[in-house]
Amino acid sequence: MNEQFERLLQRAEQLISRIESVLPQPLGAPDWNASIAFRYRKRSSGHGVLEPVRQVAQMRLSDLQEIDGQKEKIQRNTEQFVQGLPANNVLLTGARGTGKSSLIKACLNEYAPQGLRLIEVDKADLVDLPDIVDVVADRPERFLVFCDDLSFEDGEAGYKALKSILDGSVSAAGQNVLICATSNRRHLLPEYMKENLTYTHTADGEVHPGEVVEEKISLSERFGLWVSFYPFSQDEYLSIVAQWLASFDVPAAEIEAARPQALVWALERGSRSGRVAYQFARDYAGSHRSQP
Repeated sequence: MNEQFERLLQRAEQLISRIESVLPQPLGAPDWNASIAFRYRKRSSGHGVLEPVRQVAQMRLSDLQEIDGQKEKIQRNTEQFVQGLPANNVLLTGARGTGKSSLIKACLNEYAPQGLRLIEVDKADLVDLPDIVDVVADRPERFLVFCDDLSFEDGEAGYKALKSILDGSVSAAGQNVLICATSNRRHLLPEYMKENLTYTHTADGEVHPGEVVEEKISLSERFGLWVSFYPFSQDEYLSIVAQWLASFDVPAAEIEAARPQALVWALERGSRSGRVAYQFARDYAGSHRSQP
């Protein structure tokens, strides 16, 4: 009887262990000294973890050209934040490849010595945002919760979670947390022509958006600071190319000679963005250094 009871007890313990392994677990704190940047990831079991980023992109504010106005706004807001002063959640929108996410990375490197840290969260994991906020609530550091290339389709769960944590929930982000997001969409949700039919007109000429439009506008309005980015002109693009080529130690004479090739490179890609300029500079510097 005792042996049977022992076997039954052992099987029960094994079963409990299996059940516990698949049940949601509280989000644990990582080693905060391991990095200045962290990623929130979901394991196959469904457990969320904060992983330190071992190789943080070494982007500097001085590397970013032709976006001085946007840089000034983001830098000022970030300085207020790390100093413990009131600061706004940030939405960076506009043309692709113009430096939106690079500007956030550059600010991280600039202000990390003052205690700034970054937590990158995928759009699909925004439903766990309250858990992340709870984990960092008592930390002395200042955290940018960063979501890159943010946009939602109708009905996605992360949309409601982000909307609540920004403004409107009983449980709000703490004073040491700032939400930063980049997007190619100003209002973060798809907009359709039929939605224009929901606008109403009053007798005195006022125009009021319908409920569907109001819902889509309401999320982006909860970001206190909007920063817009625009496509670069040809001269701006070439200026960025020259800056990146110089960073790769390409001589000034070669930089001038590379201008026609840089324009062809942009034409082939259909874009004069900062990203395209950086990619050309890497290709040019690498291929010319390899020549005897």
